[in-house]
This record gives sequence, C-alpha cells and structure tokens, in this order.
Amino acid sequence: MLNEFKAFISKGNVLDLAVGIIIGAAFTAIVTSLVDDLVNPLIGMIVGGIDFSSWGFSIGEAKFAIGSFVNAVIKFLIVAWVVFLLVKFINKLMPKKEAPAAAPAGPSEAELLAQILAELKKK
Repeated sequence: MLNEFKAFISKGNVLDLAVGIIIGAAFTAIVTSLVDDLVNPLIGMIVGGIDFSSWGFSIGEAKFAIGSFVNAVIKFLIVAWVVFLLVKFINKLMPKKEAPAAAPAGPSEAELLAQILAELKKK
C-alpha cells in the first residue's frame, strides 16, 4: 500500500495540484492586502469615507457583517479576474492544436449498392 501511495503522490498531476494550492494560498494573502489596504480605502473615498468593514446590523443576538461580505465579494472578483487573465495568457503561449485530419471519404451508398450488385451478378 505504501508503494501505491508513493506512485500516486509522485504523479505529475498531483504535484502540479499541490503547487497550485500553495501558490493560491500565498496569492490569497496578496489579494487580501490589496482589497483591505488599497481597494476599500479607494472605494471609501469615492463613496464619502465609508469603511466597508464596519457595515452591518444586528437583530437580537445575531450580527450581520455586510461589510465583510462586500470585502469577500471584492476579493473574489479580483481573484477571478486575475485567474481569467492568467488562463488567457497561458492559452496564448500554448501551441494551438491542429484539428485532426478528416477521415478519407468512403464510397457513397449508391457506389456500395453498385458494387454489391456487381458481386451478385458474378455469382
């Protein structure tokens, strides 16, 4: 079982996935800083100095942090945009795959029937 696990974990796809997860975690810290330290203050200036992180309301004991949700949406949009640009860039770098050559056209139905008829006439 240990050898099977070694074979599984050393496959290229698993290692690529692990690297992607590690880079993604590091990238999340960058995006969090970007949103919290740059985007939110900029949006706050535009809308009159409102700090999103303080937005919220309470109903009884429950507190609804709308500002945190807005921050999460902004972070998601930034990450989605960067991933879109990254995939677009990588697709430009990758060589284009040529369409497979079309299979040679076989005889038409009429030609097949003519061949069958010729064979039957021979017998």
